[in-house]
Amino acid sequence: MLVQASTPSHRGPNVPDKTVREPTSADLRTDVAHSARVYDYLLGGKDNYAADRDAAEEVVRVAPYMRTSVRANRDFMVRVARHLAAECGVRQFLDVGTGLPTSPNLHEVVQEVDSSGRVVYVDNDPIVLAHARALLTGTPQGRSRYIHADLADPEAILSSPEVRATFDFGEPVALCLIAVLHFVHDDERAHDVVRRLLEPLAPGSFLALSTITIDSAPEEVGDAVKKYNARGIRSKGRTRAQVAALFDGLELLAPGVVPVHRWRPDERARAIDDSQVSMYGGLARKP
Repeated sequence: MLVQASTPSHRGPNVPDKTVREPTSADLRTDVAHSARVYDYLLGGKDNYAADRDAAEEVVRVAPYMRTSVRANRDFMVRVARHLAAECGVRQFLDVGTGLPTSPNLHEVVQEVDSSGRVVYVDNDPIVLAHARALLTGTPQGRSRYIHADLADPEAILSSPEVRATFDFGEPVALCLIAVLHFVHDDERAHDVVRRLLEPLAPGSFLALSTITIDSAPEEVGDAVKKYNARGIRSKGRTRAQVAALFDGLELLAPGVVPVHRWRPDERARAIDDSQVSMYGGLARKP
């Protein structure tokens, strides 16, 4: 079910709407580990609590490379967004499963290339909602919005007033599912979510995706996933073939589905050993 985080802006098309529903104290369970805060801690952020740090350290004990893997995934997002904006001419981005704000955020990368870039962030985590105003900054020429909604309800996301007011659905949209689909255990359901989100997007739209793989270190990743699941953070690792199948019907761009640090790497990514990353990523075009 979609919970509206903001109302349509009446300030004109180029001004970010900064109205966001405040989470209640019941939403913010700081005594229970939360995926967004665990990820924030592994990235070196400060928006986390003892339960999150404990959960993260449990994972690091069985998979010592996890901080490197998480950072490599974040850098993958930056490179993909920059490529889409600079090389593919995309100006509309739908980021589902946003996570806590971490600079550079998607809109910062996109609007650095073109100040008119438009981004809608989507997440169902109360902790992200609490920090959503940091995502609603940007250039006067562009637009950044946030909606509190669930990946499991693609139609509600796509029909929300924020999305409809921000995007021109006659033009390509980049759908970004970065480090979110491993929270969808059922493969058929994961395929269905991707299909339903892509269906109304114009030809020439893109899917950017990353998710946990069990290929790089099956034992360590398996143990790490068990630790997450024991904390109530349900996760699933997938093989390369299973991740590639999520792009069925799309035109994969080179180099295809690869460990995230191997996707069009920069100097920092090239310095990372394959054994230190347990995330696959890829980018594909809707024909």
